[in-house]
Amino acid sequence: MNPAANENKGRGAKVSKTSIINDLHSWWRHHRDSCSDSLSRLLHTPFQSLMTWMVIAVAIALPAALYLGLKNMQELGDGWQDNAQMSVFLQREAQNRAIDNLQKKLEKDSDIASIARIDPGKALIEFQQYSGLGDVLQDLDENPLPTVFIIQPVARLDSPDKLSDLKGRIQVNSIVESVQLDMGWLRRLHELLALGERVVFALASLLSLGVLLVIGNTLRLAIENRRDEIIVVKMVGGTDGFVRRPFLYTGLWYGLGGGLMAFIMLTIIGLSLSSPVSNLVNLYESDYSLYGLNFSTFFKLLGLSAFLGWLGAWLAVSRHLKGIEPH
Repeated sequence: MNPAANENKGRGAKVSKTSIINDLHSWWRHHRDSCSDSLSRLLHTPFQSLMTWMVIAVAIALPAALYLGLKNMQELGDGWQDNAQMSVFLQREAQNRAIDNLQKKLEKDSDIASIARIDPGKALIEFQQYSGLGDVLQDLDENPLPTVFIIQPVARLDSPDKLSDLKGRIQVNSIVESVQLDMGWLRRLHELLALGERVVFALASLLSLGVLLVIGNTLRLAIENRRDEIIVVKMVGGTDGFVRRPFLYTGLWYGLGGGLMAFIMLTIIGLSLSSPVSNLVNLYESDYSLYGLNFSTFFKLLGLSAFLGWLGAWLAVSRHLKGIEPH
């Protein structure tokens, strides 16, 4: 094989590799310069940038605050769910052996966390103590009270339908007279929480659209102000992606700034509410604590706002760049 051909082949591979490295370096350098230059432009117009950040912050903070309120309601609902006990009244003529067998059967049920048995004698004593009818009950020939099971469902039974299924399985036993479970409040709570989720989602969608419009309109003005610069860049061979990149970083900075200000707003609101909520909880002798922002929520908030900023910029720039071409 010709040595000159081998030498040219090796030189060509080396040149190709060097060209790729140079392209990557140029790509990275333009990203870096676009990122820093876009932030510098925003800081050179602090009042205008601050107003835009404030609008974005309010649009993001409002649904986020409603979401946190909904989470606190769900936490309270889970606490109330722990008190959703069932009272199982057995037939008075039920034999002790049948009652023992039913108790063992219920203790093996995976949907039951605990079961307490109240025999008629104990129930009569408690009723005499708390009803104020002790003298009247002493004149009765026989104890009218049946055996009662107090059942605590497991935590995963967090909906009225699941509790109804458990109630139905208990009710079918032959010695069970009735099962009492007040699920009206629980159904209302679940419906309110479901409605709250839909309201938060709808409001978040509308305000997200508002963020896109705000950023899109802001960048439209920025594009018009730099029209001559864009035409020059395109005349020397700049692609749409090259021209678009600085504006995308501008949208990203708008989103990040708005998300950070939204987090600050929510933190201030949470701090202002923590003391009154704590005082109210102490009056009810509860250990409930207000669910607030954490690092996970912080990064989610920043990520969402940054994405909205980038998306709004991409939509605006992609639309308006088509109308700017060198003649």
